[in-house]
Amino acid sequence: MQRSRLAALGLAAATIVGGAVGVLGATSADAALSTNWYAAAPYLMPQSNNPPDPVTVMNATGAKAFQLAFILAPNGGGCSPTWDGTTSINSETVVSNAISRIRANGGDVSVSVGGYGGTKLGQTCGTPAATAAAYQQVITKYNLKAIDFDLEEPEYENTAAIANELGAAKILQANNPGLFVSVTMPGTASGTGWFGTQLLDQAKSIGFTPNNFSIMPFDGGFNGGSSQVAALEAFHGLLMSHMGWDSATAYAHEGFSGMNGKSDVSEMFYTSDFQTVLDYATSHGLGRFTFWAVNRDRACVGTTDNSVCSNVPQNDWDFTKFTVKFAGATPPTTTPPTTPTQTPTTPTGCTAPQWSKTAIYVGGNHVTYQSHDYTAKWWTQGETPGTTGEWGVWQDNGSC
Repeated sequence: MQRSRLAALGLAAATIVGGAVGVLGATSADAALSTNWYAAAPYLMPQSNNPPDPVTVMNATGAKAFQLAFILAPNGGGCSPTWDGTTSINSETVVSNAISRIRANGGDVSVSVGGYGGTKLGQTCGTPAATAAAYQQVITKYNLKAIDFDLEEPEYENTAAIANELGAAKILQANNPGLFVSVTMPGTASGTGWFGTQLLDQAKSIGFTPNNFSIMPFDGGFNGGSSQVAALEAFHGLLMSHMGWDSATAYAHEGFSGMNGKSDVSEMFYTSDFQTVLDYATSHGLGRFTFWAVNRDRACVGTTDNSVCSNVPQNDWDFTKFTVKFAGATPPTTTPPTTPTQTPTTPTGCTAPQWSKTAIYVGGNHVTYQSHDYTAKWWTQGETPGTTGEWGVWQDNGSC
């Protein structure tokens, strides 16, 4: 998924850290969710693209799991796992704190490795065993019950790298009983392209069967949900012919990974399109339904940045609710109270509360800072008004 994924906006990491609860080591194996939740976990970048508070999203939608992205090789090379190619898993705190908060709220996470761009561990680790050893560090540190292999450019066309990734996935399956493993790849109108079929052939040749193979039917000239359903049906045929599965088995091992709103090439996917694909997925017994990304699952206010909002009409977290439905749950019909408790006020002069570095604010909250009134555009904490620019979280309403 191209999706401006590695664009660190500088807005980001602090918003997801606040209020961390517990430590990862305190989470027991009993914390695992049922498989349907890992199959429905939407993607979330925890360190960039203005990450929303995951607990707020959970409470508003009923979601229980997120697909955290992405684990990559270090930007300078090597065979050790990092977040976004920049932060070693051994030194990070942002992701660990986010996971702790999600689990304390009754949820869990999967971690996605790869994605579009960057250097992948399959390219640098040399062998399936070495690649698996790097990913095992991630599984062990975060006590994972699920992992996603998002196999894209520039690795996708590298036969040796794909062999390392799929071989590693098979090793991890054997060494971590019950591990939910998804494999995500680009989609085309024909289901997937030549490199995708080679990937399926490689998996079959080594005897590797993940919980699902998912395609991403966007950025390829798609036009709404009906074209995505057609691609999924074509991919179903490829799973039968390349993996040797009957129809029911192929559907059960097939997944959809969409993009909400405006795609990288200006395709538009609305909530009605997600409903079309969801109806197909549930009626045919597909094994996964997810999308890129929760960071974008909100209306654009004061910006059209495609990495932080959808550019289509919606309420916050509307697309996430489709994944909740796929998991077999019913999203709340009304949005429950969010963690922030401060009530928005309408400023008259400098009557809004003084901005506080430690307070949590949501869209619509007013604050006073240096004799100016500011309005928060979205959830934020620790971002000083007047320093985030015209596309940032704080709208300057002028002096008061």
